[in-house]
Amino acid sequence: MSDATSRALSLPLRLERAAIRGFSRLPRPVIERLAATAPVNRDGERLAPEVAAALSVLNRIPGSDFSTKPLHVARRQIEEEAMVFADTHPPFAVEEDLLIPTPHGVIPATRYRAKAGESRGLVVYFHGGGWVLGSRVSTDSAVRFLALHAGVDVLSVDYRLAPEHPFPAAIEDGLAAWDFAVGQAPVWGLDTGSIVVAGDSAGGNISAVLALALRGAAVEPCLQLLFFPVTDLSTKHPSYEEFRDGFFLTERQMDWYRERYLADAADALDPRASPLLAEDLSGAAPAYVAVAGFDPLRDEGIAYARRLEEAGVPTELAREGDLIHAFINITGVSPSAYDATLRAAQAVEKAVG
Repeated sequence: MSDATSRALSLPLRLERAAIRGFSRLPRPVIERLAATAPVNRDGERLAPEVAAALSVLNRIPGSDFSTKPLHVARRQIEEEAMVFADTHPPFAVEEDLLIPTPHGVIPATRYRAKAGESRGLVVYFHGGGWVLGSRVSTDSAVRFLALHAGVDVLSVDYRLAPEHPFPAAIEDGLAAWDFAVGQAPVWGLDTGSIVVAGDSAGGNISAVLALALRGAAVEPCLQLLFFPVTDLSTKHPSYEEFRDGFFLTERQMDWYRERYLADAADALDPRASPLLAEDLSGAAPAYVAVAGFDPLRDEGIAYARRLEEAGVPTELAREGDLIHAFINITGVSPSAYDATLRAAQAVEKAVG
């Protein structure tokens, strides 16, 4: 991040940046001593020391909860926070801005390829942010990581956001983006049999729903990559109580998201909003489901992975027990997050062959 960009950040975010970057530069033994009292969850997993140390500072910074702010301010904050946590990457061979046609108009997207002439497949990626916040900017670092370490193209999609465009607008845009990717893959020199659908949090929800909707389609995903996905908006699983506050994503923020995404509370029972409630998950694409040990969404992610397994879907559940929600966005400052995201990239590399 340039000095000019740093000066443009609000005071709370500048403090966040200083705290995160400062802790990331400390020797590992020092971090471990500072975080000797790191929380342990009910499963006996201890929070990564660098994450615990950073949270101890971040939770004391006033004005950092976006759910207390006007929508346009919250959206700007998410963009700025991406600057705080972003990893750095060299320029990519392909960084192509695109417009995807949909029945409701065009939506923006960016295609990334790390190295010229080298790509094993394509990942269609949907960002997190509760269907209300987030964009290609906020997920830039994470998708670059996948493109680089999995050796694939990544198509990062800006679907329509709520509350201006409530459920099921994001799902409709997701399906349009999939169709676009399938049509463009040969143009980009890619095999349509090597396309992954992926996303984090709300984007993981979109990806899970697409993997169900695309069963029997002419081209199906070869993998659904779900990072800490929302799978059940109809109820709160026990991890909501355990991690209600203090671990980055809060119960209050999830309530804020839900209220804006669902124009009708009854929509929470629709499997397109809550894929965990789908009657039959059989025939969905093979899955890699990564959940964080200190995340309100942990239990519904685990429940979804188990249901996929019970339905006969090849599923790998990656329990990243020492991490928090959105860990794919802090690979530049957390060795644990880097390793967890690298494992997911390796799963993509294997799936696309």
